[in-house]
Amino acid sequence: MIPAQLVIPVVVGPTAVGKSLVAFELALALNGEIVVADSRQVYRRLDIATNKPPREDRERVRYHCIDMADPESGFNAFQYVTAATAAIGDIASRGRLPIVEGGTGLYIDALLDGLDLGGVAPRPERRAELARLSIDQLGELVRSLDAGADLDFKNRRRLERAIEVLEVSGPPLARLRTRKAPPWGALRMGMHRALDPLDARIWERCLDQLERGLIEETRQALADGVAPDSQALKGTGYADTVRHLQGEITREQLPAAMALSNRQLARRQLTWFRKDARVRWFDAGLDPLPAILNYLR
Repeated sequence: MIPAQLVIPVVVGPTAVGKSLVAFELALALNGEIVVADSRQVYRRLDIATNKPPREDRERVRYHCIDMADPESGFNAFQYVTAATAAIGDIASRGRLPIVEGGTGLYIDALLDGLDLGGVAPRPERRAELARLSIDQLGELVRSLDAGADLDFKNRRRLERAIEVLEVSGPPLARLRTRKAPPWGALRMGMHRALDPLDARIWERCLDQLERGLIEETRQALADGVAPDSQALKGTGYADTVRHLQGEITREQLPAAMALSNRQLARRQLTWFRKDARVRWFDAGLDPLPAILNYLR
């Protein structure tokens, strides 16, 4: 049961900005538990480049919506909303405060704005069939199922998902954008840093990930049967490490490739969140916790 008038703190921002630490400190200060909104941390056995919370943090604060899916399978926003909604209800029922934290804008918007994603479960066999089609063929199939479909026809993953949904539930695809108000409010707080310090943090984190065994973790995932072009291994860090293991880039080139991918991700995330006027921004480099607590109160 989710209590009336529940207002959820939401910590967003680009990769490496420091939002995970802010959410952790908030949880300690407010008797909270963290609902992670990260499309990569949902995968089991992929820990290093996904930047999952360290064990010592998990011993002090409970985390939800990580390690939910095997990397051999896909995962989508509808599955995330289902799991996160259940987690919020569980946390609130125990008298604790749910705190949402993450950088996957689609997951956060779907959860907090009540985006109806259709409720159609993934169909791996159908996805395997669609993988053999060209992007133009996928677009033609979408239009045959819904002539008025309005989506990015250059985005293969969205086309495949649209077909998956349309074949099960029928048109129009536009109903996936129907918003149903969730039973809670939200205060969105964005963490930011100047780009040069952010890029420096990204570089140091890439070096640390490699030192902690990212290459070995990626090699093991491939050995376990995770496809190199799978959704799980397309994430920043893993995609470039796969390229290294396939001989496309050298070990010496790998850190720079990873840093570039992470910088590009950070810019995309900033663009996404800055479009939302509801986000109140805080400088992550200036100990933002006191100002955030004051804002929440």
